Amino acid sequence: MSKLLLIDDEEGIRTLLGISLESDGYDVITAADGEEGLKLFQKDPFPIVLTDIKMPGLDGLEVLRRIKELNPETEVIVISGHGDMETAVQSLHLGASDFITKPVSDRLLSIALERAEGRLKTKRMLNKYANQLWNMVKEKTEEITRRYEFEEKLIQQSIDGIIATDREGKIIVFNPAAEKIFGYTENEAKSGKKADDLYPEGMIQRLSGIFAEKREERDDILGGKDTTILARNGQEIPVRFSGAILREGDRAIGSVGFFQDQRELRRLQAELIKSERLAAVGQTVAGIAHSIKNILNGLKGGVYMVDSAFKVSSAGLPGEQPAGADMADIKRRAQTQLTGGWDMVRRNVDKVSDLVLDLLSYSKEREPHYEKSDPNDIVNEICDLMESKAAENAIDLIRDLDATIGEIYLDPPGIHRGLLNLVSNAIDACIFDSDEEKVWYVRLTSRPVDGGGVRFTVADNGSGMDAEVQNKIFTQFFSTKGARGTGLGLLVTQKIMEEHGGTIDVKSEPGKGTIFTIRLPGRESEKEN
Repeated sequence: MSKLLLIDDEEGIRTLLGISLESDGYDVITAADGEEGLKLFQKDPFPIVLTDIKMPGLDGLEVLRRIKELNPETEVIVISGHGDMETAVQSLHLGASDFITKPVSDRLLSIALERAEGRLKTKRMLNKYANQLWNMVKEKTEEITRRYEFEEKLIQQSIDGIIATDREGKIIVFNPAAEKIFGYTENEAKSGKKADDLYPEGMIQRLSGIFAEKREERDDILGGKDTTILARNGQEIPVRFSGAILREGDRAIGSVGFFQDQRELRRLQAELIKSERLAAVGQTVAGIAHSIKNILNGLKGGVYMVDSAFKVSSAGLPGEQPAGADMADIKRRAQTQLTGGWDMVRRNVDKVSDLVLDLLSYSKEREPHYEKSDPNDIVNEICDLMESKAAENAIDLIRDLDATIGEIYLDPPGIHRGLLNLVSNAIDACIFDSDEEKVWYVRLTSRPVDGGGVRFTVADNGSGMDAEVQNKIFTQFFSTKGARGTGLGLLVTQKIMEEHGGTIDVKSEPGKGTIFTIRLPGRESEKEN
């Protein structure tokens, strides 16, 4: 049952309307004047109010105004006399939902009440929808807020430096990790820096090309790349950079870059390499014990032959030679033993020297000492040094050098040592080759490369290696020479090339030979980082 407040100063009208309204199903509360009606309304706001306009004290218009102030949702129907039409129209401007004239017609009253009930129902539905919409907006707002706070925490707590820019390159995001890498505060970066000042040079060039109205999606991704950035203090910081273009539809609106600080990783890698190398040195004591034993046996054999030669020579002195001895034969035997013994001593001394040099080279951290030199001079020195050994074993030592290389910055002793190991191995591969019908050769090649660097190749047509052996040659103590090798030569060569920022690759096929390729980058000075 709907509640309804009826305000009228005429008791007869209150009684008749009250009976009629109750018969229509309303719970009717009556008031004899405006003040009483307002008091009742303040205690219990009614959804529908019927009020007369002409009343002593507070008239119907004032009652209407105050009711609308207390509850704008209340439907107020005013009752006016035939001479109060102007006042009735004024009531509509104050928010009355309808008006009826005296004498009150039941049909007109029912129509006015139906309209009032309809508006109340509509308002309730609108309020319900508004509340539902508000709750949805509230939930979505809270969800967006949570997501924003989560993403903000991800950005702020990320260990990678994150920089986001607008379309003009102005920095709008600069997280704490970026502050640590670059040395600028967030305020300094946002107020005075652009992407051009901080992004790696190559990435800036790509960004300038990508900021187009329409672009393929794959072009928007700047893949991970190891590079360096310049910090505030002038220090070059190694980073791994990746980024992306931010778009709204087809239009680029900004960029985001991720900077992974590589300093700690590089330090740990260097420590790991150093510890592995030191561990390898310790293992070498056991790993090359057999080689040292063979060298010592060779030295002892050489010393024995030299001692025997001296004894033969002593036996051939005048007055000491046995009866019937041939002095010429004695001298020949002594000379043969002396030559053979000394040759054994010399070869094993060379082995000791090579072993010690390899151990020192592999175990010691060494910064290359760069100086301007001609790579071809290094190759020629090695060829001159190994010419006799190659000739003794019927191996052609071929020089294929490019004279246009000119002088570049290298560490000549280091490159000499690395290439010498490769040439020595190539000659041994020919010596140990079982195919005696071959015309063996070792070819040394030098070629310039882009950026001012150089490429060396050492190729032979010796015994070659299968895939399994190729996978092992750069591991500790592995040697294709058995007891004749220490397994350190290629490790030393690889280490030297890595210290120069270069690479070493190998291609080989059993029975056909091997090609080692060394690539060294160009440098602009001996002090370049």
